[in-house]
Amino acid sequence: MRGKDKIMNNADKYAIKHFAAEIRITLLEELKARGFGHVGGSLSVCDALAVLYGKVMNYKPNDPKWPDRDKIVCSKGHAGPALYATLALKGFFSMEELKTLNRPATNLPSHCDKNKTPGIDCTTGSLGQGTSQAVGMALGDKLKGRKNRVFLFVGDGEIDEGQVWEAAMFTAAKKVNNLVWLIDDNKKQLDGPTAEILPTFDLRAKFEAFGFDAVRVKGNDVDALYDALTKQATDKPIAIIMDNVKGSGVKAVEETAANHSMTVDAATWDSYIAQVKADLEALEKGKEIA
Repeated sequence: MRGKDKIMNNADKYAIKHFAAEIRITLLEELKARGFGHVGGSLSVCDALAVLYGKVMNYKPNDPKWPDRDKIVCSKGHAGPALYATLALKGFFSMEELKTLNRPATNLPSHCDKNKTPGIDCTTGSLGQGTSQAVGMALGDKLKGRKNRVFLFVGDGEIDEGQVWEAAMFTAAKKVNNLVWLIDDNKKQLDGPTAEILPTFDLRAKFEAFGFDAVRVKGNDVDALYDALTKQATDKPIAIIMDNVKGSGVKAVEETAANHSMTVDAATWDSYIAQVKADLEALEKGKEIA
């Protein structure tokens, strides 16, 4: 569905930044309708989702089970609301359905569920387990001769799980190079800063030691994300360490200590939305000036 040019032109960059803002606004409106939710770790993956669904991935919203589609595994399943917002914006299901997030009988549970949501390829949320599933999915596609790729989102708190490193070792050892790992290094997990709970140390060096072609980029740098996601394939799988801030794109959320999941009133959600809309207006104005 999308081209994979070697570089992005200015129009591409503008479109992706615009799309990232739309994802954030839609995500916040989605959470506002419920009154609470996993806001911090959802906001920090919006730019990567914008690059993937805006420029990199092949997919068909009217055929979400298309065998040759590129796939997303959101192992940090609590970031599901950001993925739902992206899928709705791309037409996998109606925008109206976002208002049902995490409600009885919803198709949009708090964590990703492939049996409920069109466009979700893997049920996740028990941290660590999505990594093993992603390796199996990618290896299966490779053995079938498919040219698609699998993109795996992993949290920096999630990598406390030993299963993550077993999956990483298998990915590199078996040269599952159609699997791209995106590690959301947003410096926080449920109980607090990763540096205080269990330091991650040098994630790029770790993945390189496991046999990956690893790169560290700013989590909101769409140019660097695009370059990393379209890097020429080798025998080595790619690991992209996203140097991030939990709550990225909404200053008030970034500055909230306990921002893994938040319950705030409608007016506060509106203030978050207003900030992103102001940023979007500034982006649009900048284009007009250019």
